[in-house]
Amino acid sequence: MRCPELAPQCAGAVGAPLLLATAIALATCVPALAQGPTYGLGRTPSAEEIRAADTAVAPDGTGLPPGRGTAKEGAVVYVQKCAACHGPNGTGTALHRGVIPLGNAKPVKLQGSLVPYATTVWDFINRAMPWTKPGSLTADEVYAVTAYVLYLNDIIKESDVLDAASLPKVRMPHRDDFIPAQPAWKPGARRQFGNYPERP
Repeated sequence: MRCPELAPQCAGAVGAPLLLATAIALATCVPALAQGPTYGLGRTPSAEEIRAADTAVAPDGTGLPPGRGTAKEGAVVYVQKCAACHGPNGTGTALHRGVIPLGNAKPVKLQGSLVPYATTVWDFINRAMPWTKPGSLTADEVYAVTAYVLYLNDIIKESDVLDAASLPKVRMPHRDDFIPAQPAWKPGARRQFGNYPERP
């Protein structure tokens, strides 16, 4: 049975869901196409590339590779690959801050402030330096530059050899001056700034 007088309403009732389904299908396809290899950009990293990027070093030295270096050797590497940004002897330039003391852009003037472990210095230099080509230093160069930075901060002697065994034993001047992750607090005592109780 035909209903010519209802044809426009019937067409609208059937067409709206079909139009909506088409719009949803197109909307889901567009992001998928944008993420696909349509433009030939990017690739899956190889297992070797992933291993090379996995360079985290723990405070106890876990993750440190073989190698060695002294501050005297580090001074040579520093002149070649670090001084352009950090200035002579780590004193900084007009555009970049120096490496003394270890800390933020305007640290409290304390030796080695804001760095509790010497392995943190090694890890940062290894991953992020030099700024123009991060991660390009060899393990020996990283040990040497780390030794040089620690020497400039009067933490080790110029002739001290740093390696995977000796670096974790270097005691930073303010290792015990940091607030622990869960500071001890007794009810009624004044809280330190930023120390708030966890919610149960």
